[in-house]
Amino acid sequence: MVFSSPVFLFVFLTAVYILYRIIPTMTAKNVLLLIFSIAFYAYGEPKAVILMIISIVMNYLFGLAMKKENKARRAVLAAAVIANLLMLGAFKYLGFAAETVNMLPFVKLPVPHIALPIGISFYTFQAMSYVIDSYKDPRYIQKNPYKLALYITFFPQLIAGPIVKYYDIADQIDNRRSTPEMTARGIRRFITGLSKKLFIANTMALAADYVYALGTDELSLPLAWLGAISYLFQIYFDFSGYSDMAIGLGAMFGFSFRENFNYPYISQSMQEFWRRWHISVSTWFKEYLYIPLGGNRKGKLRTAFNKLAVFFCTGLWHGASLNFIVWGLLNGGFMMLESYGILKPQKWLRPLRHIYASAVTVLAFVFFRAEDLPTACRFIGHMFVPSGGSEKWAMFMSQLTPMYLIMLGAAIVFSAPVIPAAAKKAQGIKLAGICEVCSYAAAAVMFLLCVITLSSASYNPFIYFRF
Repeated sequence: MVFSSPVFLFVFLTAVYILYRIIPTMTAKNVLLLIFSIAFYAYGEPKAVILMIISIVMNYLFGLAMKKENKARRAVLAAAVIANLLMLGAFKYLGFAAETVNMLPFVKLPVPHIALPIGISFYTFQAMSYVIDSYKDPRYIQKNPYKLALYITFFPQLIAGPIVKYYDIADQIDNRRSTPEMTARGIRRFITGLSKKLFIANTMALAADYVYALGTDELSLPLAWLGAISYLFQIYFDFSGYSDMAIGLGAMFGFSFRENFNYPYISQSMQEFWRRWHISVSTWFKEYLYIPLGGNRKGKLRTAFNKLAVFFCTGLWHGASLNFIVWGLLNGGFMMLESYGILKPQKWLRPLRHIYASAVTVLAFVFFRAEDLPTACRFIGHMFVPSGGSEKWAMFMSQLTPMYLIMLGAAIVFSAPVIPAAAKKAQGIKLAGICEVCSYAAAAVMFLLCVITLSSASYNPFIYFRF
């Protein structure tokens, strides 16, 4: 079940929200959210629910073993991390590992084809956050299995994040309240994300899918750039739209989730990009991998290794493919070039800084989107080698529909902090109240347009279901 579907909007969400408001006690509210969260996951992955429950029970028991008087706490932590990674690896990376080993001469291992459970990367990382936080501070040990289950399964962030660290939400499970203002802002935030997904991301996806489906001999320089830029905006508005919806839904039920994106496409270096892009994953790896490895405290060589390890894992986390590993290492490589002063974008003119960061991001995302490494390399080659003819030019022009051009303009505008800047300016001239009313009116109109679109649209892909 996806958020951008009539079943979710008019059946699931309506039912759970009404019941949540009727039920008086926090304990009952939590039980309700847990039941609906499991039902939400079971709607799309009925068999995989068993795997998720195993993960919850396993990590609950590991958490209980983290109590202060247990001298084997470190061994328990190691066992918990290994168990979680083995579970994730068995379902996500076993086939990839076999294919990689088969590249060696005289090796022929059977390649298992295991269906990837939706959201396993996200809920596994949340479960690991719980056991690691319990090790660091035993006061986070959750003795009530239902509360831990709610943290791991809560439907707004279950299948595509943002990854919520346990220490960020532990107190909110028992102590939260949803005010009318918080609910209204949550609904508005949800509609914002839904609009970004349905209008901008889906329109960009049509063009990106068209270009990436072309054979190598059918590509041309304009088509390759069209596909790369379309995918650049598709992945941002698809995933940031989902994050907006998740944060908005959390607010409707009294939860406060941290931001996951902060206008990454205005970045002027790759270091800045990763402070703004997919914040929940980058901070997860920083806190639970980079710092435990030693961070930047053990010399330049060890720091370089730690950074490369983090970006290798970041790429691998996104998918079991060499493409994702290359994507991660490309980002990490440019960050290291900047941090060691080999590249010094801070000394360049502002437009050059932005062009540099944008170019690296666009090219790196080609590896993220392409089917394999050779395809990605050929695709990038077409981006820089003039080719084509009247037929390929016609193919390029066929994608520049009025709808595409309008949404491309919207993508460019809303990739920058236009709305926050306008809100700040309105506050300065004492028009904040009027702007607030207008924003809710605009949200109502956008929701109506979303409903109309959902009633007729059949194309509704979701990138992060792959992870």
